[in-house]
Amino acid sequence: MKSHVRVVVVGGGVVGVNILYALAKKGWSDVVLLERRELTSGSTWHAAGLMSIYSTSYHASKLYMGSHEVYAQVEAETGQSVGFHRCGTLRLASTRDRLDEYLHYVDIADSFGAKVQIVGPADVRRLWPLVEKTSDLEGALYHPEDGHAAPADVTQALARGARLLGAEIHRQTEVTGIEHASNGEWRVKTAQREIVCEHVVLATGSFARQNAAMLGLDIPVVPVVHQYLVTEDLTELLEGRKNGSPEMPILRDDTVPGYIREEGRALMFGPYDENPPLWAPDGVPADYAGELLAPDIDATLPHFERAVARVPRLGMIGVKTCVSGPIAISPDNRPLVGPAWDHANLWLAEGFTGGIAMGGGIGRALAEWIVEGEPGIDLHEFDPRRFGAYANKRYASIKSREAFGNNFGVNFPDWEWPAARPLKTSPCYDVMARRGAVFGATYGWEIPRWFAPEGAEREDRPSYRRSNAFEPVREECRAARERVGLYDLTSAAKYELSGKGAAAWLDRQLATWLPRRKGEMGLGYVLTPSGGVLCEFTVTRLDKDRFYLVGSTAAERHNFDVLAKALPPDANVTLRNVTATLGAFAVVGPQARELLASLSDADLSNAAFPWCSARRIAVGLVSDILALRTNYVGELGWELHHPLSFQNHLLTALLASGKAHGLSLVGSRAVEALRMEKSYPALWRDLTAEHTLVESGLSRFIDAQKPDFVGREALLKQSSEGVSRRLVVLRMASGEANPYQNETVYRRGKPVGRITSAAHAHTIGTCLAHAFVAAKHAVEETEVEVAVLGERRHARIVSPSPWDPRNLRPRA
Repeated sequence: MKSHVRVVVVGGGVVGVNILYALAKKGWSDVVLLERRELTSGSTWHAAGLMSIYSTSYHASKLYMGSHEVYAQVEAETGQSVGFHRCGTLRLASTRDRLDEYLHYVDIADSFGAKVQIVGPADVRRLWPLVEKTSDLEGALYHPEDGHAAPADVTQALARGARLLGAEIHRQTEVTGIEHASNGEWRVKTAQREIVCEHVVLATGSFARQNAAMLGLDIPVVPVVHQYLVTEDLTELLEGRKNGSPEMPILRDDTVPGYIREEGRALMFGPYDENPPLWAPDGVPADYAGELLAPDIDATLPHFERAVARVPRLGMIGVKTCVSGPIAISPDNRPLVGPAWDHANLWLAEGFTGGIAMGGGIGRALAEWIVEGEPGIDLHEFDPRRFGAYANKRYASIKSREAFGNNFGVNFPDWEWPAARPLKTSPCYDVMARRGAVFGATYGWEIPRWFAPEGAEREDRPSYRRSNAFEPVREECRAARERVGLYDLTSAAKYELSGKGAAAWLDRQLATWLPRRKGEMGLGYVLTPSGGVLCEFTVTRLDKDRFYLVGSTAAERHNFDVLAKALPPDANVTLRNVTATLGAFAVVGPQARELLASLSDADLSNAAFPWCSARRIAVGLVSDILALRTNYVGELGWELHHPLSFQNHLLTALLASGKAHGLSLVGSRAVEALRMEKSYPALWRDLTAEHTLVESGLSRFIDAQKPDFVGREALLKQSSEGVSRRLVVLRMASGEANPYQNETVYRRGKPVGRITSAAHAHTIGTCLAHAFVAAKHAVEETEVEVAVLGERRHARIVSPSPWDPRNLRPRA
């Protein structure tokens, strides 16, 4: 065993071995995997080996496809089979909502090259002859490229491939400690010896919480129990093999919910328990070596009975085996992949429900991130820093059970998970609730999504089509455009930067201009080495060496961690997260100035308080408000950042004075529609690490005169050589269903791009979308088509900012 290496991967399941292999493929052969068990198959002992490309997430689907590519590659390199059966997947839709989800998947599949089709009941019976009941089906989604692999074969092939490239694997080697030395090196301790390395990757499955705790990290991953049954042999399958019949697709039935696939000459049935039991929530036993858990076949019976209703033959044969084991789950059913917070060169790859399906794509992306400084695909959906300190063990236990139990839930665009809520609330939460707020949750915060009129139902009815929120949102948009609206920004991530070196340091981090004078503000972007967007802030200069940064709610920990890890080693720059101490309201609309003037003695005129500037003002009895003349809806308005203890007084005063001006409370869905009318991009939808500022149409913000900032060379190269894709604005007729995100854009029948954001523009009366489109087609007035629930809708590329294109209203 080497004592000095570049990377130590802790954990030898299929995910860990994928990472090891990918690092070795990148040329880092000086890497080691430490596995506490005898075999490197890790937790794959009970995995069903399902390899589906299906996800309504564009990036998840890309990662699934990446796994197929990696396993084919390692099989070719090593000559060792991964046991892949390309039998396809057949997903049944028993409701119209479920069929809409599958139609949406067809809409996005062309954007990443997947071949799928919607089929009818007759096709279901042809593809799965053992299905007898189809009268309740609306249709089904058939994915011929899906399949299943042998978990142990995949793991062993990867292990062989990694070894051939020079990597080492050490079994029966338990990690007993991990320390970060003052010189930046990591020291990984085992019973045999200590290994010094540059990077540590934790990919430890059910041991995730325990291993992270060695480093003081409380990661939101807990194991739940999953079971599947294997039947006795079926004569039909025996006869089919003799006759050369193909293997039936993996059958996923949303009425069960669960999957059925062939397992040799038998059937495997895997139900997803809606209320799965936790396993070892207080820590995995020290003597646990990956063995099976005691089966609880009675727990599978309700699902089994529903499966038999679909496939009666399943109930006519005996059950040979009930396999039970733990699967480590995160609160949103997505793995935690990427940098750990507060620690440099510590990486997480934990919480996989489908390590076989996603492991190859994740391993490759994480290796790129470690070796090259960024992954080749945007991983924000999986970044461990998407959760904050609120996501403790109890939270993770509640949410992970919810997430696993909803594996077969319809993935509505506007679905809000209900468990463990409300958690984080603004002081104004009760006032908003009394006024009809229908809340959603982001980063633990309760945020008004829309406001139900008096007497109306105060509950979301999520849909891929127009929901019950459509008319209330229209009225909120009208108020902001015609009168005055107020929306709560308390959840926005807020940071204060200070110190005699603050200005020079921040200027080096940003690709954009730094505000030069006190009271000036502007947009700031932190980039990846290739020029992609890592962080976005509104930057306000409070004083010579003091700045106030406001970012996305969901990016609170992410942004802080990115900045904190870049801080200089001296004490000349101090960064503080002040999110929990400051509230914020946005007051927007043509009458915003009149409303604020009725409560404040401050001079709010253009001369004294111009657009994109900041002043300290008093409103009502609140004397310490930082007012920023900016907003996200493109109207005259101010953001009022205030001490949280004064929030309810401030809101009461604004509501009382607002009556005379037609003030309306506005939710986040109205803000979303309004920002689309102004073509304002959104972080992690239109602005991601995959797309540069040049591609995103934000070149005007780049300060190319700076001698040094991350991504500078890539941006200058793109500016001179051109780009292959551009972010454009699409205008199309609005219908009962509209695009949402990731739908394919076509030009003369061929895919040329994908949607990143879309909404019905209530002020304009049409649907607007942002899309990345191949550069040669990204020309105004170009006619394209957009996939919308199975139809191709005509659209046209138009100039940015269809509403107020000269941007006069914010400056009014």
